[in-house]
Amino acid sequence: MGTYRRRTRVAAPLDEVWSFHSRVSGLEELTPGFMDLRVEAVVGPDGEPDPEILERGATIRMSIRPFGIGPRQSWTSRIVEREERDGSAYFRDEMEDGPFPEWEHTHRFYGDGAGTVIVDEVRYRLPGGPLGGLAEPFGDVGFEPMFRGRHRKTKELLGRP
Repeated sequence: MGTYRRRTRVAAPLDEVWSFHSRVSGLEELTPGFMDLRVEAVVGPDGEPDPEILERGATIRMSIRPFGIGPRQSWTSRIVEREERDGSAYFRDEMEDGPFPEWEHTHRFYGDGAGTVIVDEVRYRLPGGPLGGLAEPFGDVGFEPMFRGRHRKTKELLGRP
C-alpha cells in the first residue's frame, strides 16, 4: 500500500483552520480546478442532507474529471473518525466507492503559536492489480500537484500577511 504525506504551516489559528476543513465548502474551495470536482450529495450521520459540519458518519458523493480527460469518475467518501483535543484535531475519510481499490485520507491539525500545522496523509492502493502495486512508490508524482495546490490555497484563504 502506498502512502503520501504533505505538511505545511498556515498563519491562522487552529480553530479557524479546523472549522474551514470541517465543511464541504472547504473541500470545494481547496480542490484544484483541474480536478473538475462536483459535489453531488452530502448526507450527515443521521441522514440529514447538507449538514453544516462533516461529522463522523457523514458521506460525500462527488465526481471528478481530472484535466477534462475521459469520463467523470464517481467518488464516495465517509468520515470514519473525527476528534478535537486541546491544541489539535483530526478527521479521517475513507473512499467507499471510486477509482482506487483503497483510499484513506487523514487530515491532522496542530496549533503552533498563532498558526496551525496541517498534515495530510493518504494511504492508497492504485488500480490495476499487481501492475498498479508496482507503481505505488511513484504515487507521489500524481498526488503532489493536487496537495501542493490545496495547501497553497489554504494559506491564501486563511493565512495572515
